[in-house]
Amino acid sequence: MVMIIIEHLEPRLWKWSLVEYKHISDVVGRKNLIFTNIKKDSEAKKLSKLGKVSMRSIKEMKLKKVCILDPAAEKTLSPKDDFDYILLGGILGDFPMKKRTKKELSDKMQYPKRNLGKNQMSTNTAAYVAWKIVNGSPLEKIKFKRKLVVKVNESEEIELPFKFVVENGKVVMPEGYVELIKSKR
Repeated sequence: MVMIIIEHLEPRLWKWSLVEYKHISDVVGRKNLIFTNIKKDSEAKKLSKLGKVSMRSIKEMKLKKVCILDPAAEKTLSPKDDFDYILLGGILGDFPMKKRTKKELSDKMQYPKRNLGKNQMSTNTAAYVAWKIVNGSPLEKIKFKRKLVVKVNESEEIELPFKFVVENGKVVMPEGYVELIKSKR
């Protein structure tokens, strides 16, 4: 079974990150999720409810058969790929992208790299898509919605410029995601 590793690259564990990480845990299962590069005991305690936790960076670990998910990678992740670990950067996205995964992980580690298509995704969406792919569903079979508009009230809406998975006619997103978006305006 493939393990998902989230190398937490933010200076702290934001509410936003926690919502996304919980969604990842719900999708892949606590036993298939590892958080690395956690800086505070209090954050490790929160994350230990969602998966395994290491205070060490992935850069300090000697793992084999690791794939870095990087939007800048040339090859796309495929069900035919044979990896034991899928590594994602736990990064809150910027638009336009600043290529932080490339700078923080890909350029510093010699693991194979794969993308999930051309458009930026949230960490939880990337983990969701990667999980579907490693479990047999090719990227081209997954449906997406590019840009999501969240209506805040009668006169205000927020546009998220990322790519989201659509299943059964609904956008797949974490519990509490819309409420968090509305509270951050």
